[in-house]
This record gives sequence, structure tokens and C-alpha cells, in this order.
Amino acid sequence: MTGTTSEELLAAQACLRLLHTARAALSDPAAVPPAAAATLLAGPIAEADDALRRAGLAGNEAVLIDRIYDLTPPAPPRSPEPPAAAAHAPVARSCARKGGRS
Repeated sequence: MTGTTSEELLAAQACLRLLHTARAALSDPAAVPPAAAATLLAGPIAEADDALRRAGLAGNEAVLIDRIYDLTPPAPPRSPEPPAAAAHAPVARSCARKGGRS
């Protein structure tokens, strides 16, 4: 994490918890009625609002998104293919382009 303070980290984590709770609560309206979803989301919304205010990120979405990306672990480095293998590798073709079924 580059330049992320602990308050910013807590705010990003609170926003991710809110996102996951919202996805769970809103994914099946038949299982969770809208009134119940609102009740389930009230706590995470308040937590995220408070954390954003303490971190100075309320209303600053660009910085908040940067902090959320800081929480994502970096992708492992890919090993480059040897030049000879890459030159002779078979080309994958899509069935849709050849008119076949998928």
C-alpha cells in the first residue's frame, strides 16, 4: 500500500463490507424484501459514512477508489514465454468465428 494511512485503510475496508453486504442483501428480492434489505444495510452504511469522515475521504471518490485498490493484492508476475515457443504456439480459434456451435 502506497501512502495509505490507517484511517484510509479502515474506510476502504468499511466500504468493501458495505458492498458485500449490499450484494448479499439485494441479490434475491424474493428472499430479502426491500424493507428488510434497508434494515440490513443501515449498520454498514453508517459504519462506512463514519469511517469516510474520519479518513477525510467523504466526497472524495477518486482517493477512496485508490485506497480500495490498495487493498487488492498484486497479481503474481507472469513468466515470459521463450521466443521460440511463442512463435510456434498454436492459435486458438473461436467456434463463433468459424460458424460452429459453442
